[in-house]
Amino acid sequence: MPNACPGQGDILPSQAAPIWRVLPGLSDYMETLRAMEAHVAAIALGTAPEEIWLLEHPPLYTAGTSANPADLMNPAGFPVHDAGRGGQYTYHGPGQRVVYAMLDLNQRGRDVRCFVHQMEEWVIDTLSEFGIRGERRAGRVGVWVTRPEQPPQPDGSPREDKIAAIGIKLRRWVSFHGLSINVEPDLGHFDGIIPCGIREHGVTSLVDLGLPVTMEDVDIALQRSFERVFGG
Repeated sequence: MPNACPGQGDILPSQAAPIWRVLPGLSDYMETLRAMEAHVAAIALGTAPEEIWLLEHPPLYTAGTSANPADLMNPAGFPVHDAGRGGQYTYHGPGQRVVYAMLDLNQRGRDVRCFVHQMEEWVIDTLSEFGIRGERRAGRVGVWVTRPEQPPQPDGSPREDKIAAIGIKLRRWVSFHGLSINVEPDLGHFDGIIPCGIREHGVTSLVDLGLPVTMEDVDIALQRSFERVFGG
């Protein structure tokens, strides 16, 4: 899909495409956060390139700046981290592709609303490669899929499940944190929180939807979709 924000998001002629890195194993959350913040600082100083990290974390919950303590139950006792990003409580764990996008909006257009729209479109376009229709919902963060094969909501409306979360932060117009797509996580681990503060809907994954998708498949789709949405 072409850029949905006219005049924004295009890489300047002198701007190289981001470097993509796949981090092996399960990445320690706080160690990764420190490394990400250091890299963002270097981008802001003009001494490092944009990078996109693809990784998995061990089971944990992160609290965004709008997190409500009442939304955290955590019967499994997973670690809880203050992420400093926007949003509420989110789960990260094995089988979930976490994408940390360190992009320089000084070069891509200083438009926060446009950037969030592009992040959502990046997920939606990625899911479309697997035949999944991801959708935005007013008042709900993240990307959603309709589940007509499931029992409807009490009001008769179709069930909708969340398949991807988005939470970003900007520092000197350089982005960090990013998004996560549920590939094949343990969906029971989401029971320890009210994901993003939304009680009326559930959570799903690509494998839960019946797609035998691997993490490598998702990584390839993410890179192709990034080029279509962000222009490089």
